[in-house]
Amino acid sequence: MIRKRGENGIILLIAAFFLIFSIIVLDYFELTMKNEYTETAEERAELTVKAPASYGTIYDRNMKPLVNMKKQKYAFVIPYFTDMPSLREYAADKEEFDHINTAPYPDVFQCDETTPISKSVTVIEIPERYSSYQTAQHIIGYISDGKGTSGLELAYDKILRSDNCENSITYTCDGFNRVLIGDKKKLRTSSADIGGVVTTIDLDIQKICESAGKKINKGAIVVSEVYSGDIIALASFPSYSPYNIEAAMNDKRSPLINRALYSYSVGSIFKLVTACEAINEGKNSYIYECTGRINIKGQYFNCHKYDGHGKENITSAITDSCNTYFIALSRRLDVRKLRQLANDLGFGKEISLCSGITASPGVLPTEKDLSIPAELANFSFGQGKLSATPLQVNRMTCAIANGGEVPMLRLIKGITVDGVNIANVKMPQLSRAISEDTAAGLRRMMTAAIRDNDNANARSEKVGIAAKTSTAQTGRYDDEGNEYCHGWITGFFPADSPKYAITVLVEDGGYGNDSAAPIFKEIAEQITEKGLLDSSP
Repeated sequence: MIRKRGENGIILLIAAFFLIFSIIVLDYFELTMKNEYTETAEERAELTVKAPASYGTIYDRNMKPLVNMKKQKYAFVIPYFTDMPSLREYAADKEEFDHINTAPYPDVFQCDETTPISKSVTVIEIPERYSSYQTAQHIIGYISDGKGTSGLELAYDKILRSDNCENSITYTCDGFNRVLIGDKKKLRTSSADIGGVVTTIDLDIQKICESAGKKINKGAIVVSEVYSGDIIALASFPSYSPYNIEAAMNDKRSPLINRALYSYSVGSIFKLVTACEAINEGKNSYIYECTGRINIKGQYFNCHKYDGHGKENITSAITDSCNTYFIALSRRLDVRKLRQLANDLGFGKEISLCSGITASPGVLPTEKDLSIPAELANFSFGQGKLSATPLQVNRMTCAIANGGEVPMLRLIKGITVDGVNIANVKMPQLSRAISEDTAAGLRRMMTAAIRDNDNANARSEKVGIAAKTSTAQTGRYDDEGNEYCHGWITGFFPADSPKYAITVLVEDGGYGNDSAAPIFKEIAEQITEKGLLDSSP
């Protein structure tokens, strides 16, 4: 088909018109985009990077920190303004640093003391919450997701983790979240670690106990001040790392358990209670011929010395730990008064140290239980249904050592805001359970049990020790038919002027004189040699 020349001209004119229109539209779109880009780039925003928080400190009785014991450096870094390869050598965790190196935004990493500071690198100091080997772990507990999960971390969570714990830096950014390096950054560092909770623990004595207790596979050590009831050291074994709770949960020894709060069969240390009631009733002059066993209503009970101890008085029976003597003695006592004495000394009563840290009441047999001759026989030397915690045994020992008054055991002294002054301090609370004369008689027996026993592994040439050991049967046996027994010792020192009461439990440890007594001796000697007997604040 042949078109006319005029028609071709019209087509060309229309095409030219559309071309010009398209160019105008594209120019307008480009101009609009440039304006929006410029406006966005000129907008200001803030970007905040947070480092680990600073939490309140848990102090010992001398205001020494049990946590936050040292500081750690952290570096805030803007990767795209920093020579990152040269900074890598200062990073504590190289893998963590490499992740930051590839990030398109500011971040923070743990660094060493020599990390260089620049416009794009800001270094601050933050308390390290726990040490690699954390002392007093079962007292302190641990944190999970920024909250206290157990121990004092849980009990005082609101005090230790207040609103001013944050450590952070805030940068000014453009509309594309790029840091404006010339603009002033806002650095926030917390001083929350100055305040916190003050305990009765003595850090130096706590460390002595933990060192001596390394020989314990499972068990507990409690040290308290006899006249105040202040707990100077409390250790449970095995310990665990607050940085690896999963490993602790998978450990068959159950290290997360605070064994000072759990009740166990106590064995011969309870003979002190039976002896105490005998003194109260004026029957402490009783003499008995130990032949190695005794018949109670047709049921025979053996002494640990199968061929017998021969004639025993109450002091020699404590020294020799003669079972049959105390079985025979208990049959001459008022059972109701004997049980009430045990109750007055703290058996059958829970001990609350703070919210979430409460010791089991254990089991104190009823009068009806003790009306059964065999049950009374077991009770007289700490077997049968009777059970108690290391804290209860330690509290009884305090009462004997301080003249007959039972102290309320105390773990918390108070709260501090400035790391110097202590508020909400509670005074020691005591209640009389036995007379001063009776307590003095028991102290003499416990002193003789160590001093006059050539086989006593707690006897020391460096400090006088008064104590009673125990080997508590459990009714559990190994594959070879050998019974598991708990090894105990409880006592005080110096023997002639009691200052501290020590209780050691070695769970499934066998004979108390073999497993627990040497640990007691080591603790008492270390405290004495290091001049810590006069370390009260």
